[in-house]
Amino acid sequence: MIKKFFKRHLFFKGLGVVVVVWYLFFSLPKPLFSAPTSTVLFDENHQLLAAKLAADEQWRFSAIDSVPKKFESCVLQFEDAYFKYHPGFNPIAILKALVTNFRKRKIVRGGSTITMQTLRLARAKKSRTLYQKFVELILATRLELRYSKEEILQLYASHTPYGGNIVGLNAAAWRYFGRSPHQLSWGESALLAVLPNAPSLMHPGKNRRQLQEKRNRLLDKLLQQKIIDSSTCFLAKQEQIPNKPKKLPSQTQHLLQYAIKKGYKGQQLVTSIQKNKQQQTVDILQRHYKRLISNHVYNAACLVVDIDTGKVITYVGNTQQGNAGYGKDVDIIQSPRSTGSILKPFLYAAALQEGSILPNMLLPDVPTYIAGYSPKNFSKSYDGAVPANQALSRSLNVPAVRMLRDYSYERFHNLLRKLNITSISKPADHYGLSLILGGAEASLWELTNTYAQLARTLKVEEVQTQTTKMPSIGFLKSEETTYNGEVPLSKPAVYLMLDAMLGVQRPEQEDGWQYFDRSQQIAWKTGTSFGNRDAWSIGVGAKYVVGVWVGNADGEGRSELTGTKSAAPIMFDVFRQFDTRTWFLAPDGLFDIETCSISGYKAGQFCEETTSVLAPKNGLIAPSCPFHKRVHLSLDGLYQLNSSCAEPFEMLHKSWFVLPPTMEWYYKKKYNNYEELPPFKIDCQQQDATVMEVVYPKNFSKLFIPKELNGQLGKIIFKIAHRQEHSLLYWHIDNEFVGQTSRFHQLALQPKPGKHQLTLIDQNGNRLEKFFEILE
Repeated sequence: MIKKFFKRHLFFKGLGVVVVVWYLFFSLPKPLFSAPTSTVLFDENHQLLAAKLAADEQWRFSAIDSVPKKFESCVLQFEDAYFKYHPGFNPIAILKALVTNFRKRKIVRGGSTITMQTLRLARAKKSRTLYQKFVELILATRLELRYSKEEILQLYASHTPYGGNIVGLNAAAWRYFGRSPHQLSWGESALLAVLPNAPSLMHPGKNRRQLQEKRNRLLDKLLQQKIIDSSTCFLAKQEQIPNKPKKLPSQTQHLLQYAIKKGYKGQQLVTSIQKNKQQQTVDILQRHYKRLISNHVYNAACLVVDIDTGKVITYVGNTQQGNAGYGKDVDIIQSPRSTGSILKPFLYAAALQEGSILPNMLLPDVPTYIAGYSPKNFSKSYDGAVPANQALSRSLNVPAVRMLRDYSYERFHNLLRKLNITSISKPADHYGLSLILGGAEASLWELTNTYAQLARTLKVEEVQTQTTKMPSIGFLKSEETTYNGEVPLSKPAVYLMLDAMLGVQRPEQEDGWQYFDRSQQIAWKTGTSFGNRDAWSIGVGAKYVVGVWVGNADGEGRSELTGTKSAAPIMFDVFRQFDTRTWFLAPDGLFDIETCSISGYKAGQFCEETTSVLAPKNGLIAPSCPFHKRVHLSLDGLYQLNSSCAEPFEMLHKSWFVLPPTMEWYYKKKYNNYEELPPFKIDCQQQDATVMEVVYPKNFSKLFIPKELNGQLGKIIFKIAHRQEHSLLYWHIDNEFVGQTSRFHQLALQPKPGKHQLTLIDQNGNRLEKFFEILE
C-alpha cells in the first residue's frame, strides 16, 4: 500500500515537473513579434538606398543582428543596469519603485526591466494594469529561459518606439542621423537610449531642452561609471539634437518596387548596387533630362552590370524629375518596349556561327519586297552591297531583314528564347521578319542581361555551346547568379559580334575618340522603334555593360527621338565612370580564312586579291565569291568578246568584279571606283539576261492595285535595273508593247486583274521575262 502511494506520488511529482517545464518554455508566442516590417535596400557596403513603409505605416526595419556596444552601454545604464544579472525582473528595483511612487502619491518611477519592457512591446494590446504587470513579470522569467541576454536586448532595440511612426533602433538611426546604428557617436547613442522613455519629446521645436538634459544626464552617468572619459563626454554634449527625422534616401525607388514584386516585401536586403555609381548615374540622367524635355521626352532609364560577377551595380528605373503625369514612377527597366534594331547583333553572331556569312561578306542592300513586306533603311537610301560587319555597325535594315529571311525567323525566335528574352512570348509567325526591326518587345533588364551573358562567355575558361550553364544578372549581393538556359552562341561568334559593334559611328560629341590616350573600348548598338517611340543604346566594355532607354512612358513618339541622338550620349557619359581601355582577348576557335578582298566571300578561283580574316570554324564552309568571273576583252580592253566575233589570241582574259544588276545600279552610285563591264563589240552575237534585273515586282508576285484618294484605281510602279546606264529598254505585257525607258527604268502601269507576263528587251536584244498576278 505504502509502495503504491509513493509510486503515485513520484508519478504526479514527475508529471508536475514536466508541466512546469512545458509551461515555462512553450507558453510564449513564437515569433514573439509579428508586426510587419519595412522593405529596405542597402548597397554593397550596407549604405541605405531606399525603404518603404511597413504595411501598418510604420518605419520598422527588420530586427538588428547585433546591438552596437555604444548603444548597449547607454541603454543599460539608463534602463536596466543589472540586466545581465537578474532573471527577468529586478526585485530591488520593483521595491524602490513602489516606495518612491507611494511617497509621491503618483507614478514617477518604474521598476520594469528591459526584459519586461520587451514583453510589454510584444503584448502592446494588453491593458497596463497591476495584473498585467504581474503577468509580464512571470513571462519575463520564461523569456530569459528561451532567449539569451544578447537576443533579448536585440528584440528590445528592434521594436521599441522612437517617436512618430519610427520603430526600432535601425530605423531611428537612419531617420534621425542618416547612418547605421553601428556608426552612431556616443552623443547619438545616448539620445536614442533615452528617447523610448519619452518618445513624444522628439518633435521639431518642442521639448528640445528636456530631451537634451536627459541625454546629458546619461552621459554624466557613463562618465561616472568610467565607460567614457571626460573629453568624450564633453564632445558628446556638444552634439546638436536633430530638429526632425531626416528624409530617407530614394536613389533606387524603382529597384525597391522590383524587389517587392519579386517577393522580398518586408525584408532588409543588401544589394550589389554601388551607391556612388548609382548617384553619379542619377545625376547624368538628370543633366540629360534638361535636354530631352526640350523635345517633349520625359523618361529615361539606365542599367549597369558588372560582367565578371553578373551583378547589377546601378539601377535607375526612370528619371526622378518631372511630375507623375509623365510616368516617372514607371519602372522602365522592367517594362517591355519595342526593340528597334537592338537585336541585330544576335542575328549577326548566329549567321557567323553557322557559316552563312563572313565578317566582310557583301550583303545586298537594295529595294526589297518579301510577301508584301518592304523594309527601308533609316536613311531611305541604299548602298547596293555592304559588308556584313558594316551593315551591323551602321544598323542597316534591309541587309538585316534579308539575313533574317535566309537564317529563318523561326530559328531566330528560338534563339532569342534561349537567350532568356522571355517578353518575346508570342509564336514566331506573329512577328515574322519584323522581329529584327522592332516588331517584338523586350525589357531593358532582359536585353542588358543578354549582352552581359554573352560578354561573360569570353571570360569563362570552358564554354560549350548548347550545354554550359551561364550566369544571369542579379541585384542581391549574396545572390548566386545562375543562367537558366543554354548558351546558344559560341565564343568566337560573340567576339566577332562585339568587334563589329566597336565600329559603330559615335554621336557627334564623341568624334575623334580614338585619338585620345584614354580612348574608350566600347562595343555598342542603338535602336529606334517605329514612330520614334523608343530609343535604345547598349554598350559592352571589357568589365561592364551599360543599357539605356529613352522615350515617353505613355508611348508617345517624338521626331528627334533616336538611339544615336537621345540614348547613346547618356550611355557614353555613364561609361566615363569606368576604365574602358582594355578589351577582350581573342578566344580559341577562331580560324584564319582566305577571303576575296573586295567581296568578303571565301576566295574563289577568280579572286586575285585576297585577305585573311578570322571567323568561327563553320566559316570554312562559307560560300565562295560569286561576283568575280573571268571575262574576255578586246586587246584594248574597251569591249567584251566571245567566240562569235574573235579568236582566242585576239582576246584579253581578265578577272572582273561583277555585281547583279540591281546591286550594281545602287553600288556604283555610292562607290565611284566600281568598274562596269565594257559592252560587247557590235558584231558579237550575245544575249545576256543578267544585264538587267527586275527590282519590283519579283517573279510570281501577287499584287493589288492601290486606290487613290478620289477612289479611282491607281497604278503600280514597275522598276528595272540595267547594267548599261543609258541603255534603251522596251516593255511588253502579255506580248503587247506598253512603253520604253532610258536611264531611269521605271514605268507606272495598270494591268487588268489576272495573271500576266512581263517581257523586257534592251537595244542589244537581251531579253528578260517575269510573271505576276493582279488580284481584285
